[in-house]
Amino acid sequence: MAVIKPFCAVRPTPELADKVAALPYDVMNSEEAREMVKDNPYSFLHVDKAEIDLEPGVDLYDPMVYAKARENLLRFIEEGTLIREPKKAFYIYTLVMDGHPQTGLVSLASVDDYLNNVVKKHEFTRADKEADRIRHVEVTNFHTGPIFLTYVPKDSITKLLEEYQKNHTPLYDFIAEDGVGHKAWSILDEDVIQRLEEEFSQVESLYIADGHHRAASAVRVGEKKRKENPGYTGDEEFNHFLAVIFPSNELRIMDYNRVVKDLNGKSEKEFIQAVEENFTVTPASQPGPYKPQKKHEFGMYLEDRWYVLEAKPHIVFDEDPLKRIDCKILQDNLLHPILGIEDPRTDKRIDFIGGIRGLKELETRVKKNMKVAFSLYPTLIEDLIAISDAGMVMPPKSTWFEPKLRSGLFLHDLE
Repeated sequence: MAVIKPFCAVRPTPELADKVAALPYDVMNSEEAREMVKDNPYSFLHVDKAEIDLEPGVDLYDPMVYAKARENLLRFIEEGTLIREPKKAFYIYTLVMDGHPQTGLVSLASVDDYLNNVVKKHEFTRADKEADRIRHVEVTNFHTGPIFLTYVPKDSITKLLEEYQKNHTPLYDFIAEDGVGHKAWSILDEDVIQRLEEEFSQVESLYIADGHHRAASAVRVGEKKRKENPGYTGDEEFNHFLAVIFPSNELRIMDYNRVVKDLNGKSEKEFIQAVEENFTVTPASQPGPYKPQKKHEFGMYLEDRWYVLEAKPHIVFDEDPLKRIDCKILQDNLLHPILGIEDPRTDKRIDFIGGIRGLKELETRVKKNMKVAFSLYPTLIEDLIAISDAGMVMPPKSTWFEPKLRSGLFLHDLE
C-alpha cells in the first residue's frame, strides 16, 4: 500500500509564483529555454536548465552546469524569491486547461515503494538521462521537479480535497503564458494530513504517468545516501521523493505521433504495398491532416497526401494489454518490419512529435527533412495502468500528458 508524507517545502512567494513556475526541463532545448527566460530572471529554468546562464555551446553535462544550478537555487533562497516553510504540509495542486481541471496532491512518495513496485513503471530509462538527473539532485541537494503519479480514483480522497479547497484560500492562483491555470492550497491541518495519509495507505498502487527518469534518479540518490549512512532510520528526507498524485479519471493523454526519415530503400508504391499486408490503406476523404477517430486507426502523410490506415484483425490482440495499444501495433507491424526501425529509443531515423504541437507539425517535418509521418489515437489511461500492473514496458513516447506540471512551485530539500 502507498506511503505518502508531508514535507517542509521550499517554494516561491505568492507574488512571484507565476514568474518562477516553469515548464519541465525536458520539453524544450537550451536555445528555446534561453528565449523563454530572456526577460524573466526569476524563471526556474535558471535552475533546471542552468546552461542557459553559461556560454552557448557548453556541454549539458559539464560540471559547471550543475554548479550553476546550485548557485542559482541558493541565490533564489537568499534573495527571498523562494522561501522555506517552517512546518510540514501537503499541497493541493489544480491545473485547468481548456476548461478541464485536474487536481492532485503534492507530497513525498516512498523510495521503498518504488523499489517494491508499489510505484509502478511503464517505461525504460536511458542511462545518460538518468545520470544527468542524478548529478543534478546530488549537486543541488534538492528534488526540483515533481514526479507525475496517478492512482485509480478513490471517492473519499476526491471529496476530502474538494472540501478543503472550498473552505480555504488558494496559496497560488495564476494563469501561465500558455493559458493553463494553476492553483495551489497548503494543507497544514494535522488532522487532514493524517486522514490523507490513512486514505493513501489503502491505495494499492501508484503509477508513474510522467517523470520516469526523475523518479529513477531520485531513488538512485536515495540508495546512495543509504549506503553512506548505514544507520539510517527511514525517516530521513532522502528516503522519499517529490510527487504530485492525480486520480486517473481526471487525466488527459494526447496523441504522440511519429515521423520517419526515409522508406528504408523502398519506392512509394513498394512501401504502400507492404503496408497493405497488415493495414487497410485508404486516401483521406477530407483535406488537411487526418486525426484518427478510434483505436487501431492511424493517419499517414506521404508525398503531400494523407491516408487512413486501419489495422487488420489478425494483428490486433485486445486481450494483451501491451499489444492492443496503437503505438505497439504500429511499431511491430510497420515501423520495424517495413521501415527497419528496430529500436525507436535509439534509431536516429525516427522522431516523435507530441500532440500539443498539432498535426500540421507532421506535414512541416515531412516537407522539411522527413519522408513519412504517422498520426496516432491517444493511448488510454486504462491501458497504461493495465500494462504497468502486468509489469510490461510501453514503446518509447507512448503518452503525452497535458497540461504539464510546472517546476519550481514546490521543492524538496534532501537535508
